[in-house]
Amino acid sequence: MRVAVLFGGTSAERDVSVASGAQVVKALREAGHQVVAVDTARGVLAGGDEQRLLTAGVAPAPPAEAELATLRASSGSPLPASAEMKDVDVVFLTLHGGTGEDGTIQALLDLTGIPYVGSGHAASAVAMDKDWSKRLFRAAGVPTAEWLMAPVDAAEAEAALGLPIVVKPNKQGSTVGLTIVRSRDELQPAIDEALRHDDEVMLEAFVAGRELTVGILEDRALAVGEIIPRGGAEIFDYASKYQHGGADEIFPADLPDEQTRLVQDLGLRAHRALKLEGFSRVDFRMDAEGGLWCLEVNTLPGMTATSLLPQSAAAAGIPFPELCDRICRLAVERHRRKQGR
Repeated sequence: MRVAVLFGGTSAERDVSVASGAQVVKALREAGHQVVAVDTARGVLAGGDEQRLLTAGVAPAPPAEAELATLRASSGSPLPASAEMKDVDVVFLTLHGGTGEDGTIQALLDLTGIPYVGSGHAASAVAMDKDWSKRLFRAAGVPTAEWLMAPVDAAEAEAALGLPIVVKPNKQGSTVGLTIVRSRDELQPAIDEALRHDDEVMLEAFVAGRELTVGILEDRALAVGEIIPRGGAEIFDYASKYQHGGADEIFPADLPDEQTRLVQDLGLRAHRALKLEGFSRVDFRMDAEGGLWCLEVNTLPGMTATSLLPQSAAAAGIPFPELCDRICRLAVERHRRKQGR
């Protein structure tokens, strides 16, 4: 197949997306596909530009807003128009955050009729919105922590959620703009920080405990993993996720069989509640009593070979090139079904 891999973009998760794109490009070529590498902020990359961009690592912090603003000003449409894009069989999205994950590019691709991996525009938009997602989790019987949406009085927030409180952008990933608030006077500065990254802010009860994750592929739950941040970090933050040695990631997680099956069941229920397709990754916290709390579902999770979804797949016997190939073929099959072929 001829595959266009879309990555980069202009969201705060640009560096993470480039890292995903680099390894997906490599894996698909290993699997025998023709691959076009496309940075949605810059267009189709020539060989030298591709090599320079795709060998860059992920910095300890997200790109500066000034850098992203410059890219936005010069990028134009989030879906580059070129001869190379017109004759592809499928688009592999490795975009994270922003218009790449919120349904915008998915809707544009629907208009062009080009098959693309992952979920459709409506499901992508709903999953990106943490408030909507949590409401659907509740309706599907998937436990999730209590939450409020800003603006909210500090005393009201403490009474409803207790302390500490997790403050985060409602439509953002990779813990960008996230703060753990431990006193009332920290609340407004944390909300202001989150508003730098989104126009809506969520306040969520902090759940202390173990960090668990499970991949979903072809409507089947894969291996459950546990993430243990190093250096005493309470959460799996940006640095823990993307810097070498930032966390221990254990697949499969050291859990009793019954608990493993429960994580898998709840993960699949969350995936289905949001009407997702193809693949996703579902993240949980497990409290001291063994209770499970769904944090979020990632419709376009990290796709380096050592990212969590690929590790979940590898532990289930699916190597990375095969995972990328299967994701592409799922997209083509879904497109054919929708076209009635």
